[in-house]
Amino acid sequence: MGETLRGRVALITGGGSGIGRACALLFAREGARVCAADLRLEGAAETVRTIEAEGGEALAVPVDVSDATGVDRMVGACVEAFGGVDILVAAAGIASARPPSPDNEPYTTLTIPLDQFRRIMEINFYGVLYCNRAVARWLLEHGRSGSIVNIASAAAKVPLPGAAYSVSKAGVWMLTKALAMELATAGIRVNAIGPGWIDTPMTAALRDDEARLRWALSLTPMGRMGKPEEVASVALFLASDAASYMTGELLHPSGGMFVG
Repeated sequence: MGETLRGRVALITGGGSGIGRACALLFAREGARVCAADLRLEGAAETVRTIEAEGGEALAVPVDVSDATGVDRMVGACVEAFGGVDILVAAAGIASARPPSPDNEPYTTLTIPLDQFRRIMEINFYGVLYCNRAVARWLLEHGRSGSIVNIASAAAKVPLPGAAYSVSKAGVWMLTKALAMELATAGIRVNAIGPGWIDTPMTAALRDDEARLRWALSLTPMGRMGKPEEVASVALFLASDAASYMTGELLHPSGGMFVG
């Protein structure tokens, strides 16, 4: 077990799988007590069992990040269990929907149903906003510094078909910058990560479609999908004192998908 986050409490949304789970496991191994929050409580509970089996402390918390009141309850549960919260990793998110058509072509901006566009925004953007606000308000109320790490995407800079996913992640990018400016004097750092294609349950449909996978990798100079652990290591850096002079940044573990 490491010591990088010893004595700190990390709240991680999307902690039941993928990038969120990888962050939860790594942060616990570096000494943090972890609140793994997820819509699927069984996934969060599995993350907690793994952490506890390795000698760490963790709590599984159910949350729908698109429900602002539920997000407040999530923060309250973490504080009640561990006495506070020092780190937020906002990793909960969903991929763009695809039409049920034989050719499996993606929606365009003109054809994506508005209810699906709104759902992506509700979870990927508003969910991050609600979590950022709830944690930042608690930190400000208690006069504590902290670190917020938002999982955006390289799609914040590289537009993808249908627009909704890219728009939601571009919103997270700008939200990160706005909050970083507002919270810097309080000692609260806000940064983001813009991953490329990462091998997670969310990208399973892409991996299973040979043509789509070839297309994705054609956008990735390194020629492979990333691993959740490769994103978690960046999140650990941003959450830790090693990044104490960084705020408002968007780092890209993207295999070269975005360079700039």
